[in-house]
Amino acid sequence: MSENITLTMIKPSAVAAGFAGPILKMFQEGGFRIVAMKYLKMTAEEAGAFYEVHKEKGFYHSLVAFMSSGPIIAIVLEKENAVEEFRKFIGATDPDKAEPGTVRKVFGTSLTENAVHGSDSDENATLEAAFFFSRLERF
Repeated sequence: MSENITLTMIKPSAVAAGFAGPILKMFQEGGFRIVAMKYLKMTAEEAGAFYEVHKEKGFYHSLVAFMSSGPIIAIVLEKENAVEEFRKFIGATDPDKAEPGTVRKVFGTSLTENAVHGSDSDENATLEAAFFFSRLERF
């Protein structure tokens, strides 16, 4: 099943801007099925743990601060070849470089405030989904 799920988060700036509904609609219209979803606000410690893989990178502290600055919506999505399909669907990390019609092109405002997170591998999708959701919370 791992190759059929991906974890996404609608980031604080997109939630605050009222883009959650339109983004969720895009996910569903793109053929992704919502398996689990939570509205929550991460602490800096939780955001730091989630992004620990980036701890040695220069953007880590600002990313943690941003991701703990307001509510997010964490979502497990399902589709065949989910990670690869979702990465194409959301577009490049930098909205200025994202393809027209992708989530990040439509709703992202900057490299850091790019509207959504997307798992970068099947292995990370499994780990990231488990960070937010138990098996009992997935449907």
